[in-house]
Amino acid sequence: MPAVSIRPLTREDQPFLWSMLYQALHIPQGGDPPSPEIMKRPELRRYIQAWGQPEDIGFVATDGVLKRPVGAAWIWLLAGENRGYGHVDDSTPELSMAVLPAYRGRGVGTLLLTHLMLSAGLKHRSVSLSVQADNPARHLYDRLGFAPISVNGGSLTMVKVFPVGDA
Repeated sequence: MPAVSIRPLTREDQPFLWSMLYQALHIPQGGDPPSPEIMKRPELRRYIQAWGQPEDIGFVATDGVLKRPVGAAWIWLLAGENRGYGHVDDSTPELSMAVLPAYRGRGVGTLLLTHLMLSAGLKHRSVSLSVQADNPARHLYDRLGFAPISVNGGSLTMVKVFPVGDA
């Protein structure tokens, strides 16, 4: 694994979060990446636009040599009309995460999610996410205790429930 440090995400990281949200879009094998214009869609903008509320939690992975961010993982409540793709209920925060392609498959995502889940378990009973069934990140979510609860087309909604007493 590359020398990576993990630090809390701040509102100042919002420009990096936009690039991470774009990286989080799953492109099937052999598919073309979507235009960056896709980030203007309201259903995607909601994942970052108002991030940074008191209950929001997130972390950034930084390359220890290059001193640049290489990944991020964050949760926040997407409720009511603002709910996201992985919505379960209005009290379960939804996870978003991405790692730059050059750092994928090298343990960075595991490190980010481990930090995030330790913090999330102190404040919440569960965390949800939406992932394409063929996305390699699905294996990471399985390994860290997320379980599928519903299928919508090729997407799975998964939930990690924290043991009672952790939230």
